[in-house]
Amino acid sequence: MAKTGIVRDNRYMEHFMGDYHPESPSRLQAIYTMLDEPEMKDSLVEIPPRFCTEEELLYIHSPAYISRIQSTAGRAVRLDPDTSTSPQTWEAAQLAVGGFLEAVDRVSSREVDNAFAFVRPPGHHAEADRSGGFCIFNNVAIGAVHAMKKLGHSRVLIVDWDLHHGNGTMHSFYHDPRVLYFSTHQFPHYPGSGRMEEVGSGEGRGATVNVPLSPGPGDAEYSAIFREILAPIARQFQPGMIMVSAGFDTYHLDPLGGMRVTPEGYAMMTKMLLELGEETCGGRVVFILEGGYHLGGLSDSIRSVLHVMRGDHPSVSGIHALSEITAPSAQHIVQTLRDFFKTYWPVLG
Repeated sequence: MAKTGIVRDNRYMEHFMGDYHPESPSRLQAIYTMLDEPEMKDSLVEIPPRFCTEEELLYIHSPAYISRIQSTAGRAVRLDPDTSTSPQTWEAAQLAVGGFLEAVDRVSSREVDNAFAFVRPPGHHAEADRSGGFCIFNNVAIGAVHAMKKLGHSRVLIVDWDLHHGNGTMHSFYHDPRVLYFSTHQFPHYPGSGRMEEVGSGEGRGATVNVPLSPGPGDAEYSAIFREILAPIARQFQPGMIMVSAGFDTYHLDPLGGMRVTPEGYAMMTKMLLELGEETCGGRVVFILEGGYHLGGLSDSIRSVLHVMRGDHPSVSGIHALSEITAPSAQHIVQTLRDFFKTYWPVLG
């Protein structure tokens, strides 16, 4: 059985944006309750979070923006139409970054085989100088810079399977060929970015791979995209680490989404990513929580993901069979992507 690390801390639930806000503490309450089930409780390695440093925040964010968030400590402040702080948000946001960096360190050093950081606030919409889409600091982007700057990894692959496009993550590395950003997302949808034609610029041209999808795709389509597009690109790119912005708002009953992914579908994507990790970067794969707003679907899907990460999913053969399914809609999506991206990734030609 693999040694899977998790980051959890009740202080993440002290960030609160209102009784009716979808990004609520109840999301982590549902996940943490699942983590305490007998089948999960004793088989996961807890990774204590820490507060990130200002230097680490400066990897991605501007000094003025960091100061603005710090100034909200002890206060409730509306940052943008979707995002606000509570008195404890500054602390929770620092712990979210620091918790993810601790997971990255332990996966990089092989202290654990893989890890999942169950933190909030989420991060992939956060830009260098502004919040957005429930996000304060861009946890995964800071983690990617940390992996290159402090841990010596020359390249990082970020896979973002959240329903919404990670505009902040994309913009953080739009000119940087060392970070491959691969995003599947519902389009058009918030935040409005993520067109296929957004491929990066300068030396980073081609290192952004956006897969915009109309509402409706489910397990078979995601399987085909990962198998036929992501996998060959990742093999050509040869990352030193794989980081996953794991949003579960593509779940088939999620109130904010229009996709049809099931817990088995998330398990399948996880299995593919772990196999890619073994093939390309010594198994160094680390996940971080982004969206997902159906509480039952969130806990069920993450349970399936963790089973695969530990190597003991009860229906791994079924997941493998699922990964071989190609729906007619998937064939069309894959061919469109192949035709477009083969200019940048010859392996698709």
